[in-house]
Amino acid sequence: MTKKKILLKNQKGQGVLEYIILTGLIGIFCLAAVKKFGKSLDTRINQIDRKVKRELIIR
Repeated sequence: MTKKKILLKNQKGQGVLEYIILTGLIGIFCLAAVKKFGKSLDTRINQIDRKVKRELIIR
C-alpha cells in the first residue's frame, strides 16, 4: 500500500472514534438533563397533587 492509502485509512478510523466519543458525551449529557428535570418535574407534580387534594373534598 502506498503511504497515501495508509494515511487515508488511519483518518477514517480516527473519524469513527471521534463520533463514538461525541455520541457518548451527548448521551451522558442527556442522562444528566433527564435526571435533573425529572426531579424538578416530580416535585412540581407532587405540589400540584397536594394542592388539589387540599382544595377538593372527596366524599
